[in-house]
Amino acid sequence: MKLRSTEWFDGRTDHTFEHRSSMRAMGHMPKSFIGKPIIGIFNSWNDFSNCNLPHKQLVEYVKRGVLLAGGYPMEIHSITTPSDFMKPSDLPYRNLMAMDVEEMIRSLPIDGVVLLSECDKTTPAQLMAAASCDLPALQLAAGHRATAHFRGDIVNYGTDFWRYLDEYKSGLLSDREWSTLEENISCSLGGCPVMGTASTMKGLSEILGMMLPGTSSIPANHSTRYAAAETTGRRIVEMVDGGFCPSRIMTRESFENAIVFLAAVGGSSNAIIHLIAIAGRLGIQLKLDEFSNLTKQVPLIVNLQPSGAHNMDRFHVSGGTPATIKQLFPLLHTNCLTALGNTIQEAYEHAEVYDHDVISSIAHPFKDRSGFIVLRGNLSPDGAIVKRSAISPELKKHIGKAVVFQDYTDMQNRIDDKELDVDENSVLVMKNCGPIGAAMPEWGLIPIPEKLLKKGVRDMVRISDARMSGTSYGTVVLHVAPESAVGGPLAIVNDGDQIELDVENGSLNLLVDDSAIRKRLSSWNPPKSSHARGFMRIFEEQVLQADHGCDFKSLRPRDMSEVKLIEPIVGRG
Repeated sequence: MKLRSTEWFDGRTDHTFEHRSSMRAMGHMPKSFIGKPIIGIFNSWNDFSNCNLPHKQLVEYVKRGVLLAGGYPMEIHSITTPSDFMKPSDLPYRNLMAMDVEEMIRSLPIDGVVLLSECDKTTPAQLMAAASCDLPALQLAAGHRATAHFRGDIVNYGTDFWRYLDEYKSGLLSDREWSTLEENISCSLGGCPVMGTASTMKGLSEILGMMLPGTSSIPANHSTRYAAAETTGRRIVEMVDGGFCPSRIMTRESFENAIVFLAAVGGSSNAIIHLIAIAGRLGIQLKLDEFSNLTKQVPLIVNLQPSGAHNMDRFHVSGGTPATIKQLFPLLHTNCLTALGNTIQEAYEHAEVYDHDVISSIAHPFKDRSGFIVLRGNLSPDGAIVKRSAISPELKKHIGKAVVFQDYTDMQNRIDDKELDVDENSVLVMKNCGPIGAAMPEWGLIPIPEKLLKKGVRDMVRISDARMSGTSYGTVVLHVAPESAVGGPLAIVNDGDQIELDVENGSLNLLVDDSAIRKRLSSWNPPKSSHARGFMRIFEEQVLQADHGCDFKSLRPRDMSEVKLIEPIVGRG
């Protein structure tokens, strides 16, 4: 197979002189790399990214694997998306990171790619880039952080934070205990140790065939994580030799498998946006309703927070992602390819479950039904979603009066006001938090008003056009489309309006006459943009709505014929 890097290093001498000389300046001798697959290792750690920081060491094992397999590794640093720090939202920077990685792949002498990921948006960003370039690519996660303890109990960063926050606000946790929790809950490097967005996306990368079988659920502090790094380095060289590209792996059937897996593990609602965006880069149009239709008969077979009780450490020792995939065989396209080039059937047929309380089966699931319900109605014409495994049974069918917040700041200022006209039957509504309104942050978990927390209320119906952390739980309606900032019906909801949620029938309706809705919409005025320049201005102008994955219009091909790696004209730069 002709290597792409040959164009830079072994072509016309007047062209290659500059490139070879530059490599020599960095200590890379031409005889060491010419004729070998050059592997670009995209490293996404920085000193703000505790989730991805393990890659500072792991990259050396990837390099070793590449060298042992006869390739030549070149490390490249991309931007990253540390979700704990990026305000107001890390979602726009998923798109920017995808652009960063894609353009570096296109413009540099690279034959294959290893993508080092972990934190929530880094995994989908890299997969979007890989899909767009369609060069042999393989992903490696940093792994989840260690199990923590508080007051003698296991606590997990993410889900348990939300639970203890409610206790703290309701007066059940002292200031001293709150400080002790802060010291202990995040006790090592790595991603959230629950089935939040990071763990969800790693599992989806594996079942999509972009991460080596068995590597997605290894803890960050486990020695096999280093072995996985070396094996990833070895395998990418083989993939280059065989021309094994993402378009051969990430097929429509692979995405259908991913949707089933997402439901079965109680995965993050963010994954819906990400899967639609990744598939869209390959010209595969995933419809929002597929996330409901394909999972109607999928049970919840993984007992992990936030939908269950356990954490990622227990998941890993119980068999992890391989055992889960094996249990799902009857619901999967098992002839889809893995990153090893064999089928899912072949790769996972010997996987075993070691703790059936953590990983159950289709016949005897943890919960009979899982997945996401797509809600449609006059309040969400283009759809909204609710996570079936996270909602309270008594709120599945609910009618309540709206308590409306115009935006996140308004909500923060008034949610704990003792004079707020709210009770446990109210429906909390927050506007202007969608892709254009506020870059779609994880604000959807609207807090329970403090005065209701003190009465023992722990869940309410909450509706917004925002996202929610994958570590969160509750009866939370998300991703309402069209969003309020573009004139979606959410924009004209008023205090006191009656709203009806019917989860089983997939409906979300504002109980107001159609004529009154039309009148309100006709007098609605869009909010003024706060972005005069820069990337956020580009994001606002280019971003698609949630039901289309929040990708940029200009980055989605119409079909597979437009998905290709554009070869450069190699001359003087």
